[in-house]
Order: sequence, then C-alpha cells, then structure tokens
Amino acid sequence: MKKNILIRSVGGGLPEKRVSNDDISKLVDTSDEWIHTRTGIRSRRIAGAHEATSDLATQAARMAIERAGWTPESVDLIVLATMSPDYFGVPATACIVQHNIGAVNAAAFDITAACSGFIYGLTLVNSMLMTGPWKRAVVIGAEILTRFVDWTDRNTCVLFGDGAGAVTLEAVPAGPDNRGLLDFYIGSDSSGYEAIMVRNGGSRHPLQEGQPGKPLVLEMMGKKVYSFAVDILPRVVRQLMEQAHITADDITYIVPHQANARIIHTAAEKLGMDISKFFMNVDEYANTSAASIPLALYDMDQRGLLKPGDLIIGVGFGAGLTYGGVLVRW
Repeated sequence: MKKNILIRSVGGGLPEKRVSNDDISKLVDTSDEWIHTRTGIRSRRIAGAHEATSDLATQAARMAIERAGWTPESVDLIVLATMSPDYFGVPATACIVQHNIGAVNAAAFDITAACSGFIYGLTLVNSMLMTGPWKRAVVIGAEILTRFVDWTDRNTCVLFGDGAGAVTLEAVPAGPDNRGLLDFYIGSDSSGYEAIMVRNGGSRHPLQEGQPGKPLVLEMMGKKVYSFAVDILPRVVRQLMEQAHITADDITYIVPHQANARIIHTAAEKLGMDISKFFMNVDEYANTSAASIPLALYDMDQRGLLKPGDLIIGVGFGAGLTYGGVLVRW
C-alpha cells in the first residue's frame, strides 16, 4: 500500500525566563546594538535550574499529541534530536520523554546531528513509517544549550537559547492531494567537524583530562561556520527544488535553522528570492539548534501562517558539519 506521511500537529516547549540583549550586556562586554546588528537576535529563553532538556521536550510532545487528537498509548515511535541530553550517553532523553507522557507502546531513541538533527529525524522516521509496521510517531527537537556556553565569551554566549518543538507524523493511505513529507536531502561535510564542538567529556578527552574550569563548553569557529552556512542553505533549497521539479514561485515558505539573520538574508539574495518567503523568529528565541525548525513551525502555527496545501522547505545546517532539507506539502 502506498503511503503518505502527514504532519498532524506541532507543539512547543519554552522556559518562562526571557533574557534580553541588555540583560546579557550585564554579564559580558557587549550591547543590544552589537548583538542585533551581527545576528538579528534581540532575546532568548533560558531554562531554570530545575529544568532539563527532557522537560521542554515533554511539554512540546504532550502538546503536539493533544493537538493531533491522539492518546500517548497510540504513539509507536519517539525520536528526539538534541546535542544537550539530560545525561551523557545513557539513557536516551527520548526514553525520559516517553516515560513522562505515558507512551508505553512506543520505541524511543535520540539522534545527534546538532542543528540539522530535526531534519535528520524527519528523514529517518519517514523511512520507518513508509516501510515498517509503525503508524504514528513524534519527532522532537529539544535543547538547553545555555548550560554549555562559555559565559565569558561574547562571540558565542549571545547566540544561543533554550527550547523544544515537536511534530506528530502519521502514515496514511496515499491520497490524490499528495500531502505530507514529499522529499529529502541530507549530507555532511566532515572536513569541518572541528568547527563546532564540545571538546571535552567524551572518550577523546575524558572529563578528568579536560581543561580546568572549562570541562564542557561549546566552541565555535565563527567565520568558518558562517561561510559554510551561507553556501549550504541555498544549495539545499536548490537541490530540493530540482528533485521536486518546482520553482521558487511554488514555495510558500522556507523555514531555515534560526542561527543568524544575516545568514538567512544572504541565502535569500543568492537564491534571488524575496526575504518574506523565509520565516524568521531568531530575534525572539536565538539559536536553539535542533529545536529551531520545529519551534519555528510551532510559531507559524500559532500565528495562523500554515495553510493546507502550502509547500514548505525546512533547512538545517550545523555541527558535523551536517546539513539537510525537507519538502513538505502542509
């Protein structure tokens, strides 16, 4: 039986604490003008000491399941993309989410592809629902990155925020309207694997051999990452359009990873597309890595921007250096 994989609903999970650029300027030598001019960011959410990544992911997943009209027991798969799990290695944060929401019949696991993680998750789950016995899945992107930034480095600490987004996916008999997940394109340029990394804490540099006082901090080669991003974002969009035999006029929205407004504006110029086609909320939430695309979809849904039949491209890019895109008919 031919199937379509539909996005049934979206959900979001955000910490209550909103931190502005002016608040950040009290911690490190920076200013609202300096941050906003270079990144487009005005504020970000920061998790409280009592919150973990699974808490935000649980909130997003529970909301998405309720909006789909499902019960937690009807979910077959839970896949969570994150680079800031609750625990190192085991257990998977997805398993904690499964326990929290009572999805007792689901398989649950994490994937790590940084800011491309949500796109990788959609790609993987699409294949599983297409070929396997599973029918319903929840794909989540969730991060608490502010626990891993160096708050003395103004070049990186201003960039990141915390949050989670989730979508429900359901396999249904293919219909004439051809809705759902239509096409994918993923890849990795591993020559740049050192451009974004948490150097310590793994088997290469165990904690006892780590840098004194800085055992677990996110390091980034800003110029290299920027060059990669402004090249790969338009390349992924072009590739998906070619694969689907569509033009820019056919696309309703492009939903890029919310890393930096300058990257998105440059990509729009390279594609010759109006910036209005690119949804952005980086000003409010900053870079939430794997959570940024599902959080953007949640934001769009809240604003009433997502209409049946809309053709949408989601694009992720980040550490690894990984990249990926998905074409969806809403």
